[in-house]
Amino acid sequence: MNPEARLVLKPGREKSLRHRHPWIFSGAVDRVEGEPAMGDTVTVVARDGAFLARAAYNPQSQIRARAWSFDPAQIVDEAFLKARLQGAIDRRSVMRPGSDALRLVHGESDGLPGLVADRYGDTLVLQILSAGAERWRSLWAPALAQMTGASAAFERSDVEVRTLEGLPPRTGALMGAVPTGVRIVEDGISYEVDVVHGQKTGFYLDQRENRALARTLAAGGDVLNAFCYTGGFSLAALAGGARHVSSMDTSEEALAGARRNVELNGLDVGKAEWVAADVFGQLRKLRDQGKHYSLIVLDPPKFAPTEKHVANAARAYKDINLWAMKLLAPGGHLLTFSCSGAVNADLFHKIVAGAAADARVDLQIRRHLEAGLDHPVSIHFPEGEYLKGLWLQAAA
Repeated sequence: MNPEARLVLKPGREKSLRHRHPWIFSGAVDRVEGEPAMGDTVTVVARDGAFLARAAYNPQSQIRARAWSFDPAQIVDEAFLKARLQGAIDRRSVMRPGSDALRLVHGESDGLPGLVADRYGDTLVLQILSAGAERWRSLWAPALAQMTGASAAFERSDVEVRTLEGLPPRTGALMGAVPTGVRIVEDGISYEVDVVHGQKTGFYLDQRENRALARTLAAGGDVLNAFCYTGGFSLAALAGGARHVSSMDTSEEALAGARRNVELNGLDVGKAEWVAADVFGQLRKLRDQGKHYSLIVLDPPKFAPTEKHVANAARAYKDINLWAMKLLAPGGHLLTFSCSGAVNADLFHKIVAGAAADARVDLQIRRHLEAGLDHPVSIHFPEGEYLKGLWLQAAA
């Protein structure tokens, strides 16, 4: 911490901090006192000098500082950060068993801005995504390993937000020997996870509860899993007794991983079909072929990484949902998702409703879907609620 450094806000720009939102944007800053380095902890004060927060400073980001604490008595040091880590782990100790993989730290929502930590068996995978988290990078892996008993840790800080923070991408082992393929078990289904090259930290842990839902809806039916990656929803459907599961993705490598996961579990490979294709075009082809499915899963990648991409993303979400709705059998189920933080739940609902109107299908919302319990959302930080979804059912 730089004890002399302060961020003084412009008049009237302290409201969000008083409501405990952790981000301070560059436009809210009147002046910087002292000479804080990138990632240093600074004291944030209102124009009249009233204390607001202790925050990590970043002169290169539009988010000029991210708050560690709103308590003037707290000093941001190693003991403080270890206590935050332990608190995040303890909160997850009450979650249901059934998987040896889960998110341990979920950034701002766990009071650790810019830090993501996932556990896959004995292997930790970290994303260090902010200047403040980068400042303390040597602390995270050893501390988490000590608290969890994990034997290896790998860094996957290779995402765009690092660039927006003025930080170069980084990947590599942080401690121990990281296996090429980490094997996990979720609800009795085994998955081989590539933590080194896979998407995100290797697996979509946030969809655990939604995969369980798909498993219950798949029995005896024909299932289409679009943007399937390594087959999470596909395996859940096969384990749930689906008659046939068609899985599509543009990545041949991801499809190969999905096939291995089916074989790993001894599931009937004859019920699984793998299609390497562009989902947008393939959905139209399936409609032209007169295909219908009792369960369709749409779990696309992030179409809107920032606000400027929202308009194009809205068109893409509408397109895939419209064509998927045309493929639903009477009484069929659609699980449709957006992981774009810039597309909020209300907007996503409107997009999907517009697709249903254009597709001329009658649908009921059975449930609003979200990330699992290990991905908490702070009431003060709605941006943490990035994954949203709808369980829709067609009229019989």
